[in-house]
Amino acid sequence: MMWHKFFLVFFYWQIRRGAKAIILLCLPTRLLTTKYGLERSFVPPAVLDYFSDDFTSTITCCPLQLELHRLPKSKFSWIQHTNLNMGIMSQLSIIHLLWAAMVFCQYEDYDFEDEYDEEPDHQHPYYFNPNTQAEVPHFPFPVECARECFCPPGFPLSMYCDHRKLKTIPNIPHHVQQLYLQNNNIEAVPAGPFTNVTFLREINLSHNKIKFHMIDHGVFAKLSNLVQLHLQHNELEEFPFPLPSSLERLLLGFNKISRLSGNALEGLPNITMLDLCNNFLDDSVLKGKPFSNMKNLMQLNLCNNKLQTMPPDLPSSLMYLSLENNSISYIPENYFKRLPKIIALRMSHNNLQNIPRNTFNLPNLLELNLGHNKLKQVFYIPRSLQHLYIEDNDIEIINVTLMCPSIDPMNTNQLTYIRVDQNKLTIPISTYAFFCFPHIQTIYYGEQNVNVNKSTQLRIPVFRRFLSPEEYDEAEDNHETHDHETEEDHEADHYFHPYFQ
Repeated sequence: MMWHKFFLVFFYWQIRRGAKAIILLCLPTRLLTTKYGLERSFVPPAVLDYFSDDFTSTITCCPLQLELHRLPKSKFSWIQHTNLNMGIMSQLSIIHLLWAAMVFCQYEDYDFEDEYDEEPDHQHPYYFNPNTQAEVPHFPFPVECARECFCPPGFPLSMYCDHRKLKTIPNIPHHVQQLYLQNNNIEAVPAGPFTNVTFLREINLSHNKIKFHMIDHGVFAKLSNLVQLHLQHNELEEFPFPLPSSLERLLLGFNKISRLSGNALEGLPNITMLDLCNNFLDDSVLKGKPFSNMKNLMQLNLCNNKLQTMPPDLPSSLMYLSLENNSISYIPENYFKRLPKIIALRMSHNNLQNIPRNTFNLPNLLELNLGHNKLKQVFYIPRSLQHLYIEDNDIEIINVTLMCPSIDPMNTNQLTYIRVDQNKLTIPISTYAFFCFPHIQTIYYGEQNVNVNKSTQLRIPVFRRFLSPEEYDEAEDNHETHDHETEEDHEADHYFHPYFQ
């Protein structure tokens, strides 16, 4: 109840001579919500008296009704003892007083809080109930759903048809925005089911058996609101085109793509992420510079293909480049000058042997993975770099001077982690590295391939900085477990996740 609603407190008791006395008080609702029913400071001293009745009565006063409540006298035990001598009040006085209180209580539209700066009424806190479903938005048309699929009431714009052994695409209601058809046996994408589609923004057709020639020409290009298209883990031999200009994320990994038509990537100005990992792309496919006009491209995944050279003319907007598991043997010295925004570069499992000194002089580079190559020496490390992976190479000594030719106290190197296991190191990295890289926390040495048929360990397989003696001893005891975990973690993460992290 609000501040402007009142209780009319009606004290009734029997006086020794059999007469009745009535005291009327009009008090705010909040006064009866405290521990003792009323707050003493709000009660006029003139009405504080000792009552001999077993109970005190209250009348709730509002514009429409009077409610009588019985409250035990113990709730009012705080009322002080006073000597209040009252005569017998006439019936007229009682009626007049009741009428006055009723009139006073009817001013409930008056907001006392506007005039007095007091705390708001106490309200019970709201607790989220996870079992309560969100209110379904109102649609001016009936929400339809294909009988082969499921449309959750809480997500009326999504239609789930995944993992149902479907061989064909069901008819899609025109209001659907997210369509999930992954993990089925679909072989073709005809235009029929998409005839009435207007608002579709995401399609997931991954893990099916779709071939390029089984996709109706222009079926995707007509979807003017499409933003994300999943076609990974299919049997595509060629890049699917044409595609709508609205598209932002395109996933085509784990197919059999070996050809890119000259205009396949034209008309896609909004693409920010393109995944082409695990296909059959070679250098001849990229000679036409298919990525040069993708001015908003931020993430390009070309891992697990058949590339022998670096892809030409990549857009300057690129931030994440994945080239693992190819056969690239050389990086042109000025190659990355056109890519100043690169944050992460992954080129593990290639045939790199020599890296020109300033190849990675990039102002924003945070992660560099060159593991599992044939490098014989280290190279210049940009000050922004935080994680360096050069495991499983042919490095015999780590020349810190090449990595850090100068020290600038005002602009220190940010390197925190180096992985150098499976090389040919016989001694740890020079302590000079800790002056060049003051933030370094871990150097993972692991096992070294000093001998052809036998791997050896350095005295400290894992160097960890900023650890207490107890933490260091625990790390030494668990370094074998760390070795296995590290290897599994990096083998499992072959290319960038489709969403930036």
